[in-house]
Amino acid sequence: SSVYEVQRAQIAESMRAALAMPTVSADSEVLLRALELYEYDRLDFAEAYLVAIAELTSAKSVASSDKAIDRVPSVERVEP
Repeated sequence: SSVYEVQRAQIAESMRAALAMPTVSADSEVLLRALELYEYDRLDFAEAYLVAIAELTSAKSVASSDKAIDRVPSVERVEP
């Protein structure tokens, strides 16, 4: 986003449109939640994906040194 000067909302909107295409096969529930975390909680996408996986399973914790995850109350961040 920073290199191309594209806003998070525009990136998330474009990715949601791609996921809605009938020719795209993906775990949409996880990816849509990750995009939401990326856009609104301002997590890096990789961290947002980890949080989405934790939320949608019984894990409820994520091993990461990225303190931005602490903004998401549904998971606990643990230092690796």
